[in-house]
Amino acid sequence: MAGAEPLLDALVEALRRLPGVGVKSAQRMAFHLLQRDRDGARRLAAALEQAAEGVHHCVRCHTFTADTVCATCLDPARDARQLCVVETPADQAAIERTGSYRGLYFVLMGRLSPLDGIGVHDIGVAPLLERATDGSVDEVILATGFSAEGEATAHALAGALRARGLKVTRLARGVPAGSELEHVDLGTIAHALVDRR
Repeated sequence: MAGAEPLLDALVEALRRLPGVGVKSAQRMAFHLLQRDRDGARRLAAALEQAAEGVHHCVRCHTFTADTVCATCLDPARDARQLCVVETPADQAAIERTGSYRGLYFVLMGRLSPLDGIGVHDIGVAPLLERATDGSVDEVILATGFSAEGEATAHALAGALRARGLKVTRLARGVPAGSELEHVDLGTIAHALVDRR
């Protein structure tokens, strides 16, 4: 932003760090906060500061928590024999919203992406293997995405986990309920045919 004040430039640059936010979007957000919602700006700044200082990884499942061990890992009603592996805390939250899974989780905080230089040491594979082989887990459910990177991650994890004697399953995929076949992508239809039951 040529000619803008350094404080405004710094705010715009900070907002640009968010995924999908370019210069124009960051400027709109900054102008809105400063012009129309100064109280919101202060609350946002305080919440970010508190989260940056107080939120860290659960020592058992690697998700975000303000405690050493998250509430899900501490819940005695959860089935410790099942361990669902997801890429992000957002994926964990999506599965939780279904209300259909009562086991525990492990959050990788990423997925394999060799083109981006992200390998097994970058996404929590070693802690996952340690957690999965602690003696309580019978089944590991791989719930990584169905992108090329998610599939590669699931494949690599499945091999490593099976080599340690664990039962490994993968989320099913197929045609979404209520959809018309003509509007479903060909890859999804192909996988639905292969995985039919």
